[in-house]
Amino acid sequence: MAKRSLNNVTLAGLVIALGIIYGDIGTSPLYVFNAIINGRVISEELILGSLSCIIWTLTLQTTIKYVILTLKADNRGEGGIFSLYALVRRRRKWLVFPAMIGGSALLADGMITPPISVTSAVEGLRQIPHFAGITQTSIMYIVLVILAILFFAQQFGTMNIGKLFGPIMFIWFAMLAVVGLPHIADDWGIFKALSPSYAIVLLTKYPGGFWLLGAVFLCTTGAEALYSDLGHCGRGNIRISWIFVKTCLILNYLGQGAYLLAHQGTGNPFFAIMPAWFRIIGIVIATMAAIIASQALISGSFTLISEAMRLNLWPKLKINYPTEERGQLFIAGINALLWVGCSGIVLYFRSSSNMEAAYGLAITLCMLATSMLFANFLVSRRVARGWIYLYLSVYLTIECSFLFANLKKFHHGGFVTLIVGGLLFLVMYVWFRSRKIKNRYVEFVQLEHYLPMLQELSNDMTVTKFSTHLVFMTSALSPKEIEHKIMYSILNRKPKRADIYWFVHVEILDDPYTCEYVVSTIIPNEVIRVDFRFGFRVEQRIQLMFRKVVEDMVLNKEVNIVSRYESLQRNNVVGDFQFVVLEKFLSHDNELPFWERLIMRAYFYLKEISLSEERGFGLDPTYVTVEKFPLIVSPVSQLRLHRVN
Repeated sequence: MAKRSLNNVTLAGLVIALGIIYGDIGTSPLYVFNAIINGRVISEELILGSLSCIIWTLTLQTTIKYVILTLKADNRGEGGIFSLYALVRRRRKWLVFPAMIGGSALLADGMITPPISVTSAVEGLRQIPHFAGITQTSIMYIVLVILAILFFAQQFGTMNIGKLFGPIMFIWFAMLAVVGLPHIADDWGIFKALSPSYAIVLLTKYPGGFWLLGAVFLCTTGAEALYSDLGHCGRGNIRISWIFVKTCLILNYLGQGAYLLAHQGTGNPFFAIMPAWFRIIGIVIATMAAIIASQALISGSFTLISEAMRLNLWPKLKINYPTEERGQLFIAGINALLWVGCSGIVLYFRSSSNMEAAYGLAITLCMLATSMLFANFLVSRRVARGWIYLYLSVYLTIECSFLFANLKKFHHGGFVTLIVGGLLFLVMYVWFRSRKIKNRYVEFVQLEHYLPMLQELSNDMTVTKFSTHLVFMTSALSPKEIEHKIMYSILNRKPKRADIYWFVHVEILDDPYTCEYVVSTIIPNEVIRVDFRFGFRVEQRIQLMFRKVVEDMVLNKEVNIVSRYESLQRNNVVGDFQFVVLEKFLSHDNELPFWERLIMRAYFYLKEISLSEERGFGLDPTYVTVEKFPLIVSPVSQLRLHRVN
């Protein structure tokens, strides 16, 4: 997406932004004040202080950090923690760790947001006299059914129903403002909460006030989505629509706060401020908004994992494209993982109040990771150091405060999201670290030393021809180099005679949508190398793209792909193409340190349940030969073996 279009503002773009990115932060009024009160005595100090914290959190954390600052870090129009990492990964090698922590925390957050949003909405049924006696078990079953339908529908895409998301969320935000605005008159003193002094008093003087930040933080948990969906909506549409969204949110929070001060109410103030005749309608709209919020997080998780796969931070999984809409994809494995996770959260916590006690701990880690990566982005853009230090001091202070306050939730269920996030981080770390260990084994040789042997083998009629065109995937960055194992496979293991040897290399770039190639003709009609350059969001359909490259080369008369067999050559029959995929297995002839041995075992276990090499590259198994070879990353140095007579 061009920079100009990123800043364009259109009515359609504003509506799309409402439907895609504000679900999580937009449904927070359902449970934020409910989590703050949580059995506490209603007082002016509590309500004004917590409301002031909410307003200034939305201002400092969401508006300034994400809407104004972080949205500037677009990667060719794309946003999100992995897009940001792709922009700065060449600066410091250790930046991969905040990227992995942030990505795993965001994915873990995707397992608790749908349950808490949908459960909070459905619990509103208790505010209707006819359903006042509904049990928590019944509510839990309703939520499980809604989530099951939602996850089942993912495989069909959301292109058609997605067009309704924007209008429904517009109605939702308008409803927030309309039901909150009249109740401001319950206590005009509620406007005093606009002063940050009340927030400071709450945090420093109110008993246990600092720990209330854990509940306050729930108002901004969806802020990361503003940045993640930059590519779908555009910077201009996000910034303008946020003005409307923030206004509606604050009006609703002010209305809830004034109602609590005036009525000393109990129960969820979100539903209490609705007129009795409107509650059933409000609950229906709230449930639809919660489903849309869940859908946005599920779609975002698919995008997150697809980017992690392209950046070699996650095992390869099959990606389906249910519609032709750009950016819409479906990953069955992640969908199943999220469904099981969300269902487990509902069954374990049962009620939204229990989920509130656990919610937010993981996402604070994601926000901290974004702050670190964005600071490095500012360095790469040569921003004055003073501004960078100011940014870090402000946001690390805020986010560390939220993190410490949220740590209180650890014993109340916060450990669940941390365990889930930790396991997801472990998968990323194993995949990343094992690649580093494997690279110690990869031996590159000069291709020119082997060219005479390749030519002789190609012309040796005593060797049975393996294929007319033999294609190998290579990780060598330079056309002058090749892996020793490829040459060993061609010349030593079982000689593979071919008329033309093709070496294909794939490079993943730091931008999202580049799709280009370069051809290096090493020996005309005998040895050719093709370098593909893909953005980290481009699907690697190598066979399809390779076919296109060959067609272009034939049109340009750069290669002759007709079979060399005389009978076939006379009839211009195209020769066959065969891809050889070298599949590694961990050899017993290794002396690895204990930790590395664990990592490599975990890597090969993940490899077993992930997509195979040929399917990961989009190769048709009919045209693929898989050849296994041992991975020896640390050869045995001393073998105690003695000959005896």
